[in-house]
Amino acid sequence: MSDVREELRDFALSLPEAFEDHPWGESVIKVRGKIFVFFGADGSPRPRITVKLVESHGHALSIEGAEPTGYGLGKSGWVTVPVDAHGVDVELLGDWIEESYRIVAPKRLVAGIDRESAAPHRTK
Repeated sequence: MSDVREELRDFALSLPEAFEDHPWGESVIKVRGKIFVFFGADGSPRPRITVKLVESHGHALSIEGAEPTGYGLGKSGWVTVPVDAHGVDVELLGDWIEESYRIVAPKRLVAGIDRESAAPHRTK
């Protein structure tokens, strides 16, 4: 797995209750049994991620090489994006992974992320 994919995988796994699974020979990250990001098969010549988007859907599709996901998933907002495409970086892809998580995860888990990010940071 490329460094970018590894970094994105680590980020996805840092989200509450996220875990990795390998259905269909692909690497996916799930929350409560629901997939929120597909990483595809290891060793793919052009690494891509697939995420479910609402707010960023149009932006993601404007990326060169991005496309609505096959198998009817594209009709539900899933987009497949090359991780090495011009105009994307780890931060943007991470934002899209988080957006997908927020769509798929139970509201209680999403609220926990929001509380954590809103909490004041203490310095010593």
